[in-house]
Amino acid sequence: MRNPDIRGAGPVRPQDHPAAGGRGGDDTAGLRADVPGHGGCAVWHAESRLAGLFPAAGFEDPDRGPLPGGRRDTPGPRGADGGAVRSPGGAEPVAGPDFAQPVVAGGYRWWYLDALSDDGRHALTIIAFVGSVFSPYYAAARRRGPADPAAHCAINAVLYGPRGKRWALTERGAAALQRSREQLQIGPSAMRWDGSCLEVEIDEITVPLPGRLRGRVRLHPAALTSHRYAMDPGGRHHWWPAAPVARVEGSMQRPALAWRGHASFDSNGGSEPLESGFRDWDWSRAALGDGSCAILYDTRALDGSERQLALRFDGQGRATSFPLPEQGALPATPIWRIGRATRAECGTAQVRRTLEDTPFYARSLLATTLLGEPVTAVHESLSMLRFRQRWVQYLLPFRMPRRARP
Repeated sequence: MRNPDIRGAGPVRPQDHPAAGGRGGDDTAGLRADVPGHGGCAVWHAESRLAGLFPAAGFEDPDRGPLPGGRRDTPGPRGADGGAVRSPGGAEPVAGPDFAQPVVAGGYRWWYLDALSDDGRHALTIIAFVGSVFSPYYAAARRRGPADPAAHCAINAVLYGPRGKRWALTERGAAALQRSREQLQIGPSAMRWDGSCLEVEIDEITVPLPGRLRGRVRLHPAALTSHRYAMDPGGRHHWWPAAPVARVEGSMQRPALAWRGHASFDSNGGSEPLESGFRDWDWSRAALGDGSCAILYDTRALDGSERQLALRFDGQGRATSFPLPEQGALPATPIWRIGRATRAECGTAQVRRTLEDTPFYARSLLATTLLGEPVTAVHESLSMLRFRQRWVQYLLPFRMPRRARP
């Protein structure tokens, strides 16, 4: 019997047809083993990396202070502690995520929220795409000529819990997209900035087993930063760590649960497809004991150039670089054999758990050491060389269905 909630949402199709699978429950019975608490975001794999620290040419100096963030006419935004959310150094309030930023034809922009609960039982990743970078439909449109990124938008929401995960990623057309500086609406889900926090409404259908993922997430930044970093020599791809230190509240209806934890929020954008610029990359974030966080970013471009970034963000949003830790290999993922690597003091890091194991992407929890502290980090490995393979493109619609109409 079909779940009535799913039927009421209309068909979801891999090219407009549903992914195969049975019905999904609305409780937490399907969620997997505990997610260790602590830690943060992710690292994305490349093979060996050259030494050298961002900023090189094309990079903003992290110690130089923020770019102008602009001022809002509304009362100043408030931080996680109730204080004003300000740009690093206590300057004027910044304007927020600015969901209206332009995206050129064939390009992309995404906004990324990553969270771990204080008790270590739940983790959450939410990514809003305009120009869905991993979409086979967007790739096909680009092969035909200039492609409108707004016609390929999506919200990817993944909830990890004690007994498993719920994964949702439905691509939608331009009619499902509405955006302004303060709001990004994609189908039934949305991100909204109210001047003090980011509120995310999630209402999605999971794949491959259809079920509901519905709830509200509120992210309270300790500070907002205007730092932006070029991620390739030509400056066609950039990263903005908008709120690297934040608190989060999750209140889910499907499945029914509520939790609090620590989080980060950032954004990436580019004027060309991701696979046109990169071979692979690593990105990681780990929460530190003093409330700051450490972020590592390693990229390897198709032209053979490499970039590395090692930053510590404090509770005021100030970024300071630190020496690149030693790089060490990690075991490949057990199913799809995605290579993983990370940086750690003394070169020691261990995979505590593999959260995602896909043909071109992996997310893992690591036990590692950074800045003299043992930490848990969420680690992501991305292989764009694998992503470009025809057989991978053939598989994508089953994890990434498309609904052309709202």
